[in-house]
Amino acid sequence: MEALIETHDQSGQRSRIAAIVIGVVVGCAFAFFYPYGFFSPDPPAQSFSLPKNNVLVESWSYESTEWMNMLRSYIRRLSEKNAELQKQLGEPKKAAPFGKVKSTRTKLTVMSDESVNPRLAKILAEVAVEKEIIVVLANSNVKSMLEIWFTSIKSVGIPNYLVVALDDAILDFCKENEVNVYKRDPDENVDFISKTGKNQAVSGLKFRILREFLQLGYSILLSDVDIVYLQNPFDHLHQDSDVEAMSDGHDNKTSYGYNDVSDEPDMSWGQYAHTMRIWAYNSGFFYIRPTIPAIELLDRVAGRLAREPNLWDQAVFNEELAFPSRPGYIGLYASRRTMDLYLFMNSKVLFKTARKDSNLKKVKPVVVHINYHPDKFYRMEEVVEYYVNGKQDALYAFPDGSDW
Repeated sequence: MEALIETHDQSGQRSRIAAIVIGVVVGCAFAFFYPYGFFSPDPPAQSFSLPKNNVLVESWSYESTEWMNMLRSYIRRLSEKNAELQKQLGEPKKAAPFGKVKSTRTKLTVMSDESVNPRLAKILAEVAVEKEIIVVLANSNVKSMLEIWFTSIKSVGIPNYLVVALDDAILDFCKENEVNVYKRDPDENVDFISKTGKNQAVSGLKFRILREFLQLGYSILLSDVDIVYLQNPFDHLHQDSDVEAMSDGHDNKTSYGYNDVSDEPDMSWGQYAHTMRIWAYNSGFFYIRPTIPAIELLDRVAGRLAREPNLWDQAVFNEELAFPSRPGYIGLYASRRTMDLYLFMNSKVLFKTARKDSNLKKVKPVVVHINYHPDKFYRMEEVVEYYVNGKQDALYAFPDGSDW
């Protein structure tokens, strides 16, 4: 039988529950034995007098059987509640043998709440597959790229996708092309950003919109519009973390983390300081599960962007995921996973490395994200030519970086 070990979160919750129960029980005991205070002399037991057959009859006092029964009943209810909470958290387990311990990574999903958005709930029930769906936000500024986006998705045969139209023109465009589309009910703040906002403003908006999807109980693969789909991404995700994201890194070190040594010669013996580094997750392509930490992440990012609109949403997204708790700050306790950098490929990897490497040229990515280059539409077109239509020289007209 597989042995498991409880998580730190579960252990902490049990400790807090036990502390509460112990505190209540001790408080009740002091109230019973010292009803007038620990340092006060005990006065005579007080009682209520009620007339009964012209005789004063003493009612129950603190020392009466009724009081004791009430106290026992209260403690029993607390014990039952504690047992119920312990059952929800799971029974304590013995640690497995050395090297066999595996902590829980996948958190429970939230209960679906269709009252949040009944219309969206109905659409998702029809479009999603196994409670998973690809979501993209788009307005008229990205219409040409959106067409490549949904054409590539259709070509791969992915049914569970949804365009969140941010204006009526995109809504009509999607309907004309038989594309799954949804437009939110009128919202003054959202409509202003949707119609007038540039890419960064729209990027910040997505964190608020995604919250409703998670509250409805769906796992979301959030996608920017500058992405070409070459395989079904759901066949290549691990789905074992709160957030599973594409990396902006360009090799194993930068994508998955490395020990970077800082050198300060003036420190002499202590001149070398070891630092752990990893390149940022891309906030334009990530898989997020409907868990409490995931929803808290969206709330934190959306809240900071609302308070400080000049911040870059990707920087805030990574800071909230990475920064630990410290004095004056409680970090986000969310699990995370980095996607395979050659399957979920950013455009730096493609144009600087993959297209020149004989082995990597044979790898067909799941998606290619043109995030490192401003000439997005043209590079998207040539990615399709190279990987879908087999045009071998399609990618070679472009420089590694950009011309500006």
